[in-house]
Amino acid sequence: MLLFKKKFLLAIRRGDKTQTIRLWRWRRMRAGQRSYIPGIGAIHIDRVEPVCLEDLTDADALPDGFETADALREELTSIYAEKLAEGYQAFRVVFRIQSESDSE
Repeated sequence: MLLFKKKFLLAIRRGDKTQTIRLWRWRRMRAGQRSYIPGIGAIHIDRVEPVCLEDLTDADALPDGFETADALREELTSIYAEKLAEGYQAFRVVFRIQSESDSE
């Protein structure tokens, strides 16, 4: 399950937010996996890859729902300050809302 702040749910529903950056000790999801977002429903995980937050570009930030990489990093710092301090690995999780044809 992927949890999101309520402020992101509309962007996910519209298809404007198709990825999320998560900090984990180890990879918790894999490409091809199905998951769930409360308030959205079933999703399909298309890609999971480690990323370096310092290397993120503005183009990387757009599918995450942010206009700039700096804005994305600011949000991640506010959410994950403790995990960043502990050296957790950042992972880009690319997803899409699962259509009925995906579940067949």
